[in-house]
Amino acid sequence: MLKGRIIKNVSNDYTVLSNKELYVCKPRGKFRELGLTPLVGDIVEFDDENNYILNIFDRINELDRPSISNVDVALIITSLKKPDLSLNLLDKEISSIILSNIEPVICFTKLDLVNKEEIKELKKLIKYYENIGIKVFTNNKLKKLVKYLKGKYVVLTGQTGAGKSSLINLLDPKKDLKVGGISEALGRGKHTTRHTEFYEVKNIFFADTPGFSSLDLSKYSNEEIRDSFFEFKNGNCEFKNCMHIKEVNCEVKEKLEKNKILKSRYENYINFIK
Repeated sequence: MLKGRIIKNVSNDYTVLSNKELYVCKPRGKFRELGLTPLVGDIVEFDDENNYILNIFDRINELDRPSISNVDVALIITSLKKPDLSLNLLDKEISSIILSNIEPVICFTKLDLVNKEEIKELKKLIKYYENIGIKVFTNNKLKKLVKYLKGKYVVLTGQTGAGKSSLINLLDPKKDLKVGGISEALGRGKHTTRHTEFYEVKNIFFADTPGFSSLDLSKYSNEEIRDSFFEFKNGNCEFKNCMHIKEVNCEVKEKLEKNKILKSRYENYINFIK
């Protein structure tokens, strides 16, 4: 028996990576009886002679779209132009990722399309997100991003046209993906069977997502959404369970007035919980 990670699922065939070897396995019938379906990303124990998955270890996280588990990082590919930067969408993605128990990492793309003033504003934005504990990279300094992601299992998310295919092409020119073709490379093309798969580039395992579980924050409580805003934590508000909206003596609102909290972040927070 061996231990490995499922990296691909087509129909009921699960490809398991173990000690740099690939094994195509079937799940044992007991999983159906338990109402448990193996997911890409699952750490499993399997019989390498008969090619059966025997056990699934506990998951650290799980997504619906794509059906995937045990993701280390969600890489938010964020365009500055064409499509224009949307801080509302970016913050919504960050909250959704944090609430899915995954680390959010931002990569800003299309820096060549912005002017000097916009670059100044971008630097302030990057500094803010980094100060609240979120890693930020840009597509003109990919070596740093590659170094950080090495050995990690990564879900790609971001607007259509934000530069996911271009990013993969820069990391591995041999892939030569057409613009908008990242899903095809990950087994989601028009002429391929729809399936979930981790796709290796430079010892980084990527999976695409059609919209990060549709970015549905309605399934979370207002308190959970509040707690996904790192800069609101550990405050000295008068009320222990302060929602930072109408309460008096709220440190978050005081910081907002002093420009210590980004206005767009606070406005997006209010929008999300409403």
